[in-house]
Amino acid sequence: MKTSPNNLAEIVLNKRELNVSFEFFPPKTEEMEMKLWEAISNLKNLKPNFVSVTYGAGGSTRERTHQTIQKIIEETDLKPASHLTCVAASKEEIHEILRNYWKIGVRHIVALRGDMPASSPNYQLHKDGYRYANELVAGIRKMADEKMNFEISVAGYPEKHPEAKNYSADIDNLKRKVDAGATRIITQFFFDADVYFSFVEKCRKAGINAPIVPGILPVTNVKQTRHFAKMCGAKIPKWMGEVFEGLDERQETRHLIAGVVAVELCRILHNGGVNDFHFYTLNRAEFTKAICHLLGVREI
Repeated sequence: MKTSPNNLAEIVLNKRELNVSFEFFPPKTEEMEMKLWEAISNLKNLKPNFVSVTYGAGGSTRERTHQTIQKIIEETDLKPASHLTCVAASKEEIHEILRNYWKIGVRHIVALRGDMPASSPNYQLHKDGYRYANELVAGIRKMADEKMNFEISVAGYPEKHPEAKNYSADIDNLKRKVDAGATRIITQFFFDADVYFSFVEKCRKAGINAPIVPGILPVTNVKQTRHFAKMCGAKIPKWMGEVFEGLDERQETRHLIAGVVAVELCRILHNGGVNDFHFYTLNRAEFTKAICHLLGVREI
C-alpha cells in the first residue's frame, strides 16, 4: 500500500483519536533508575494505553522487571504490561510468575519466546518448559482456569524474524500465536512505512485479524540502532544512513534529524489509517513526547 505525501498539518488538524503505548527497560544501576523514572514521569500524563517493561535474555532481568512493574503499579496510574519469556524456565516457574503478577495487579502480558543467552551458543530449551511463544500464549490462556484472564500481546516482524526459514513461515508462526489466544500484535521497529503496510496486508490474507500496532524507534544513536537492527532482522534504508552520515560528534543536529525522521514515519502511517503507536523509548522521553505532541496526543 502506497500513501500520498500529505503534509504535517493534516495530522495536527485531524481529530482522529490516537492511542499510544510506551516500552521501557528495567534499570541496572541507580543512575539508570533515575533516568527511567524521569522518563516515566515525563510521559505518564500522555495517558498511554499501557506501558511495557522488557525482560532480558533467558530471564536475566526477571527480578528487576518485576520490581519496576510493581513500582509502576504502586506509584502511578499507568497500566503495566510485563514482558515474559519462556526460555530457561519451566512451565511451573512461568505459572508462578504469572500468579505473582496477577496478585500485584498486572493484567497484561507481552508473551515472547525470548533470545537464547549469548554466552551459551548451544543452549537447549528447558525440558519442562514452553518451547515457543505460541505455546506460552496457550499456557497463559489456561491460567483463566485459575480466574486469571490476561490480555496478551505478541511480537510481529515486518521484515521477518532472523531465525525464520522464510517470510511465509514467519507469518504462519505469528498466526499460531494469535490462534493460541493473543489479542494484539506489536511489531518490531522498522523505518519504511510500506514495509509495515505490506506486512499488515500479508497478515490479513493469512487470516490474522488481531490489531497490528507499529513499533516506533526514534533513532538517537545510529551505531546502536544498527546493532539493534542486526539482532532483530530490521533493515536500515540507505537514505537513512546517508541522512545521519557525519553526525556522530554532532549530537544536537543528530537529535533534531532523528525527530524529523520519526515524525515523518508516523505521519505516513497515520495518513494510511494507523491510530495506534507503540514507542520504544529506550528510557528517554523527549523524542517520544515531541512525536506524540505532533500527533495530537497531549498531556492531560
